[in-house]
Amino acid sequence: MLELYQFELSHYSEKVRLILDYKQLEYRKIEVTPGVGQIELMQKSGSRQVPVLKDGSTYIADSTEIAMYLERKYPERPILPTDSLAKGQCLLIEEWADVSIGSMGRKAFIGALNQNQNFRTSLLPANTPDLVKTAVGAIPGELLDVLGTGVGFGGEAVREAKRSLTQDLEALCLILQNQPYLTGDTLTLADLAVAGLSIYLKFPAGSYLNIPDPLKGKGIPGLADNITFEPFFAWRDRLYGDFRQGSVAIGSSSTAPTSIDIE
Repeated sequence: MLELYQFELSHYSEKVRLILDYKQLEYRKIEVTPGVGQIELMQKSGSRQVPVLKDGSTYIADSTEIAMYLERKYPERPILPTDSLAKGQCLLIEEWADVSIGSMGRKAFIGALNQNQNFRTSLLPANTPDLVKTAVGAIPGELLDVLGTGVGFGGEAVREAKRSLTQDLEALCLILQNQPYLTGDTLTLADLAVAGLSIYLKFPAGSYLNIPDPLKGKGIPGLADNITFEPFFAWRDRLYGDFRQGSVAIGSSSTAPTSIDIE
């Protein structure tokens, strides 16, 4: 069986999970413990970053490399078009999504955690003591903003990320106005990448991810709740309903701490 070394809250891991589900490939999720688990992963695969896919004795790191490997090794239910124009568009959108939605989504997500107490505490495991929840929620957003500035997650960086994502979502809504998928009438890697990477913007409402119930259907204020972008999130949710399997059905899932220090 295929094994996916992952963080449950990693949007790059989700991109791969969505591809695996679309291709109807059975796999087992292995939750990597941040820190020591990443060192162990480095020893096995040569990469400390998730996702990493194990197929027999072969390890493949990086979500795009995993997608290309799966397309070569398991060509049934293809995710790359055969038409040269559509394939070029697919590859461009996939690369753009990794850089723009992937990177900007992470910054905006961290900004939402810094500024929104309820959003921050909802990420904590259900068995977290109330005292710890209160302490985490009580950390001033201004302090987190200052601390984040030194590592590229300060207030201005977060605002720029949200501006970029606003334009991205507007563009995606326009593209999807008159066609079912991003490159035309057929689902491709472009759709799976954009959909999977968008979970930080707004988490799917269904039981696709092993996350606290209060987070399901919620996301970054100003993006997830903006009616202008509802066509995109409705499209994303229809794609999930058609192709994404439930979190229980695809294998065991650890409740170990997750991390957003990815890729």
